[in-house]
Parts: sequence; structure tokens; C-alpha cells
Amino acid sequence: MSLAQVHYTSAAPGDEGTAGRFTAVGPGVSGALLAEIEPLVRYELPGGVPERPSDGELRSLPQAFGYFVLSDGSRLVVRSAPVRDTGGTGAGVRFHAHAVHLPPGVPLPGDRLPVEAWRSPHWVAATPGGAIPDPLALPPGPAAVSEGLDDFAVSRGPWLAAVLADLRRASDTEGTGGRPVVLVERQCADVARWLGLASVTLPRESAERLTFTTYTRRPGSSASRVVGVGPEDAEAARAAGLRVHECAGPAPAGGTEDVWATTAARVWRSRSPELFREARELPGEPFAAGPLAVTALCAGITLGPDERAAAADWAADRPYALDAKRTGQLVEAIASPGIDDRTGPEFDAAGRLFGALEGRSPASVTAPLAAMLVTEAVRGGNGSLELPRRDAFAGPEGAEVAGLLGPEILTELADTVGSRTVARTVQLLRVARLLDVDTAESLPGVVDRLAPALLAETSAAHEGPPGFAPALLELLDEQFEVRTALLGALDRIAPEDPGAVARFLERVALPFTGTQALPHLRMCAEVPEAMATLGGDRAAVWHRVLRAAGLSPFAEPLVLRTGVGLVWEDRAPTVEEARLLLDAATSDAHRVAGTWARLVDAALSTSAAGTSATGTSASGPSAAGASPSGTSAAGTSATGTDEAARLAHDLLRGFPGEIGGRERAGLLLLDLVRELRTGAPEPGWAERVRTLCAQAEPVEPALRERAHAALVERLLAPDRPGAELYDFVHGADAELIAAYDRAARTETVRTRLRTQPAYAADCFTVWTAHPHAGRAWPPVAAALLDEVLRPAVRGMSAEDVAEVEATVGRTGSSGRADAFRAWNRSSTLGRLGRRIAGRVRRG
Repeated sequence: MSLAQVHYTSAAPGDEGTAGRFTAVGPGVSGALLAEIEPLVRYELPGGVPERPSDGELRSLPQAFGYFVLSDGSRLVVRSAPVRDTGGTGAGVRFHAHAVHLPPGVPLPGDRLPVEAWRSPHWVAATPGGAIPDPLALPPGPAAVSEGLDDFAVSRGPWLAAVLADLRRASDTEGTGGRPVVLVERQCADVARWLGLASVTLPRESAERLTFTTYTRRPGSSASRVVGVGPEDAEAARAAGLRVHECAGPAPAGGTEDVWATTAARVWRSRSPELFREARELPGEPFAAGPLAVTALCAGITLGPDERAAAADWAADRPYALDAKRTGQLVEAIASPGIDDRTGPEFDAAGRLFGALEGRSPASVTAPLAAMLVTEAVRGGNGSLELPRRDAFAGPEGAEVAGLLGPEILTELADTVGSRTVARTVQLLRVARLLDVDTAESLPGVVDRLAPALLAETSAAHEGPPGFAPALLELLDEQFEVRTALLGALDRIAPEDPGAVARFLERVALPFTGTQALPHLRMCAEVPEAMATLGGDRAAVWHRVLRAAGLSPFAEPLVLRTGVGLVWEDRAPTVEEARLLLDAATSDAHRVAGTWARLVDAALSTSAAGTSATGTSASGPSAAGASPSGTSAAGTSATGTDEAARLAHDLLRGFPGEIGGRERAGLLLLDLVRELRTGAPEPGWAERVRTLCAQAEPVEPALRERAHAALVERLLAPDRPGAELYDFVHGADAELIAAYDRAARTETVRTRLRTQPAYAADCFTVWTAHPHAGRAWPPVAAALLDEVLRPAVRGMSAEDVAEVEATVGRTGSSGRADAFRAWNRSSTLGRLGRRIAGRVRRG
């Protein structure tokens, strides 16, 4: 088929207002297409060109060789070259463009790629006279584009991978979004060589999408996907935000993360471009790194870790894609002992490849992979490797590897000083089994370190199963003796921190099958479901967890500690729950389990509940022994304290040698509170309250307040012993006296003073006694007389006042009765004076 050709010549000197003109146009090229073609064929001289260049200087000027896609789908291959202007003086420089128009779907002769027309000898620098030659002749064979490309690729080694990566992206269907890739070269022929590299490296359909021009002064406005510029225009291209590869300057510092491009660069530097065609025959995506990496490795080309990983991944996904010979070559290349830059992802890929080939290929083929994997597991510390099966080391290769690695494994497992992660320990134990290394002697020590490490690493990890979980479960499934020893070790440490063990078991489901009792582990595994099912009923949870142990606390006291730690991990039991725990076993069992301390906490923390209610009512109704409602309130407020006090009493009796210090003083104080309210405490209880509070320091404020309230409650009772009152007053304890003052001012006491003359007489006697008992008591007593008793007496009838006076005289002396009359008279005269003064003011 004839191809239309177009010739265009720049304007001659003196032709003002024109850039050039078409001098010949082949058939089928419309005027609309010519308008689109004209800006594509124009040529701009580089800077610094002499006005009258010599023949050598003229030959050294760049030629723009381009390939473009037009709006109607047709294509244009064009060469624009500077020529000497033969008109006028004959000294100037013009340019001549020679283009070939390809209609849609019509290829170049011989179905050649556009870049292959680069060296055609039929590009002309002048418009031919007469008929235009047709068709454009191309050099025979592919040598025109591939000749010398190996040397060029080696010379551009530092830029090779990055440029190939960008050329691949430029050839995508979406292209580069209208922004060309810029190649900076001193010679435009080198830009054409880059395009030659692309035509060999890329699939044909991708290479055909690469529109290009080997030279332009305006890369930012170019419609091509790849453009070449000289060094003087590189900065302008970067300023325009284009992707620039300055191949004419210093080597770049960085590389590319495109594994396909990196592999392609290594193939070119190895001068093996024929491998691109071989790689395209393998299954996979056009630019997947795997097929090319596999082909390169089988050809003996050295690749990096990312490329080797890509090859292993590809082969693992397609274990039947390679014949036996190439499979052996690939395994040999990946497992080569001379490689020292392997990475974790590469080992993981090699593990997947081994898994895919195992059972499909002879053991002699896969043995190098197996040896490499276990060697890395031991020496490289890669805990994420997928290890081979045990039968992979049944032959002489396995014995050889075991001889090398066995002593290293045993030495590291015996190390009890260094820090070793769970994943590392698990990996060493698994490899030891693969190689038949006897670890029986070191296993007890290994397990003793491994068990607490499991809890620590799980606690430090984020939500979900820790990273070592899959390998750990495989280890326990593979090795019965390790499973037995590890479960036993965890069961032994569970009583010390049952909450941590329970949280570990929630995230790592250890197998409890077999004949091992494991009472503590079974309790820890049971508690999450028990909590979810029974909710806040901790007593019910306790019973269910205890049943899960399968052992009685009488037979195994430590199940008490585990159960208490699981159910009451972050809080003290209530007094009712503590009573349940105390009755669940003997004191000896609690002593062995150490749970008696939690019972002490329960008694002391329960005494802090309802502080306000107890403090308010302690010296009121029960002290007065008055109204039923008052008695009921006191009983309600004291119920929790009474239960805690009874628990305290039993604890003091059951654990006399264990409870000491401030805890013992607190329990004794709690027991004394109960006796003050309900019984007959031993004499000297006022002093005992002060002493025990001091011994229990730092005593809980609530317990102190309860003790003070119970003491002043008894001191305000009519039947209180005088000796106790004397000790209280002369003890000069400011806090106790302040509690007495608050209790005496309650409405309950005021009511009783108004209604019971005998009680009023008793209070007058107490509050007027001991006028010189230190500094704290006298002002409080005087204030109570004036602010509490005096208003009560004022409200009495004359008969009641007389009864108060008589009672004071009977219980005290005539002098005391005189004192009451004088005290009451001053009050009466005060009232009378106030009435007279009021009448005078009204008059």
C-alpha cells in the first residue's frame, strides 16, 4: 500500500510572518490534517548556533525524529533536520521536515515499529523533484534498531532502571496524563537508542503506544509521551514539573522501586535482550516482574533480593509452568550459598516456593531450598518463615545441615541470660525437631523462660492474637513433649497472675486435650465465658470457675488464689463474698494460698462503705435509745460494719500469725466498733480507740470516722462508765472531742434533752465537769452548755426543770444543784431582761 509523504521547509530569510510551508503533500492528506501536522514537524535550532555554521557544525546539530498519533487515528513518522540555506548568500541555516503518513490500521512496511525507521537512508533533506518516492524504504531486519544497544545500555547503567520504569508507565493505556517523560542527552541519537531499548523491552502493543520526539526545545508543550532535550533545556523541563532523566549529567543517587524495571535493567547490563522475548512466553501480566526474573535467574544473571523474591513468588503460584530443568536452575539460583543480601520477604517467598514444589519435585531439587530456610531460621532469626516438613531432611542433605546447625541451636536454647523472643524460641524448637536435634536436656529451662515470656509479649501486643501465635500452635501440635511441659509451666505460674494468663488464653487458644489436670489453666480459660454468662454475680462466677478446676480447694489450696485473682482481680471482695471465700476452705488452705490477705482487704474496705450514714447516726438515736425510727436508721447504717466486724473477728482468730501491723490494728479497731455498739467491750476502750487508730496509720478515713462515731455514741449514752468518760476528756484528742461535739448537736440528742429531764441532768453534770481538762474539752463543753442544753431547758415546763435540778443534786452534790440553779437563773434573767427591754422599746 502506498504511504503518503509530506515535505515541509522552514521560511527563507526575509519571509516575514511565516514559519514555513509544505512543499509536497501526498494523496489522502487533507488540509485539516496539514494544520495538525505543521506544529509537529517544526524545528527550533539549539542555542548558540553560529549564523554561518561550517559543514561539521551543521552535521553536529540535532535531528528531530518523531512519531505522533493524529486526531483521526492516523499516525505520522517524521524527521526534521537542519539544512544549509542555499538561497541568498548561502550561509544561513533552515530546516527540512520529511514525514510519512500512516492511515489508521496501516503499519509501516514489513510491519516495523516506528523507531525502526530512525536509520532509514531514504530520509531526505530536500523536497524531491517530480514524483515523491513511495514507499519509504527501511533498513532490512531488526539490526537497525538493536545494533549497539547492549553497549548503550551498559553505558547508561545508573539511569537504566528508572528510565525503563518511566517508559513503561508512559506506554500504559492511560499514558502519563499529558505530561511527557523527558530524556536529557547530548546527542539526539541517544534518545532514539533509549526508544530502541524500549521497543525491545516492552511488549509490542506497549511500544506502539510510545509517541516520541528525539529533540525539542519546548518539552512542556509537546504532545508526545517521550521527548528528548539537550542539556541546556533540562532546567526548563524540571521547572515545568516534568519527569526528567538527565542522562547527560552525573549518575543519579537513588533507584526505583519498580521490580520489573530493575530486573529489565539487569538483563540489559548482562547483554541478554533475547530474554525479554522468552519471558513474554511465560504466563503472567505483561509487566509482572516474576516471569522476567525467572528467565534471568535461569540464564545465570545475578539479581537482587526483590527480583529473586518476585521470581520465587511467581514460581510458587505456577509450580507446573517450568520444566524440570528450569525448575532446578531456578532453585539453584535462589538458594545459592554465595548470596549474602537476602531479605525477610525473599525468605518468605522462598518458603512459599518450597511448599509449592515439595511433593512435586524430587527431594534432590528442593533440598537446597530446605537447607536455606532452616539455616536462615537459625542464623538469621527470621521467625516468620514457613518451615519445610520434617521429611525434607530425611536424606544425607538433612544430616549435613543438622551437623552444622544442631550445636548452634542447643547453645542458644541453653542460654538463660540473653533476651530471646517467643518467636525465636518457638522457631528454634521447631527447627530442632526438623533436624532431629535432641533438646530433652535443655527443654525444662527453655519452657520455664518461655511461659512468662508468652504472657509478657501478649500483654505488650495490640489487640488480637500476637504475632507468634500461629507458630506456637504449630509447635504444640508437632511436639507433644513441648506441649506437656509448656502447659504445665503455665499452670504453675497461673496462681501468681491469673488475670494475665486468662487474657493470654483469650487471644491464643491453647489445646487442653490430654490427661494433664491443669486446674489453673482450665479456670483461666473458663472465666471469660462465666463473666459473660453470669454478669455481675461474682459469687456465681466464683463457683463456676472453681468447678472448672476439677479439684477441691482442700486438695489443691492454690485454686483459691487463682479463683480470687480471676474474679476479684482489680477489686476487693465484698464482706458477703469474703465470707463465702472464708467458708469455702479451711484457714490452712487460705494460709497456703495467701488469700487471707484478700479477705483482710475485704473487711477493711467494707468498713469504708456508708461512711456518711454511720457518721451521722452513730451518736444519735442509738445513743439516746429513743424513737424506733432512729433505732432503725442506726441499725441500717451499722449493718455493713457489723458484718465486716464479724469477719474481722474471724480473721483475727483464724490467722493470728499472718495478720500484723496496720492491718491487724485496723481489724481490731473494726471489732472494737462492733463491741462498742452491740456488746460490752473491755474497760479502757476510749484509750484503745486512740491507740489502734495510731497503729493502723495510715488508717482509712472511713474506718477512723466509724470508730470515733461508735466511741462518742457510747460516751453520750447515760450508762457510759465514768472512767471511760474521764479518759476521753483528759485524753485531749482534738478529733475525738470534735466528733463528740458534732454528735451532741444532732437533732436526736436535742430532742432527748428537751423530753428527758434525767438525760438533761446527766449532760449538765458531764459538760460542767473537768473545767481544766486540757485545751480542747473546756471550750467544747461550754459551747454545748450554752448552745445545746440551754435551749433545751428553756423549752421545758417548770416541773421538768425542777426534776432536772433534783436529779443533778441526787447524782452530784448540793453544790452541783446550786450550780445548776445559778446557770439556769442566768438564763431566766437573761430572758426577763430581754422582755423588759422589748416593752420599753414598744412604749
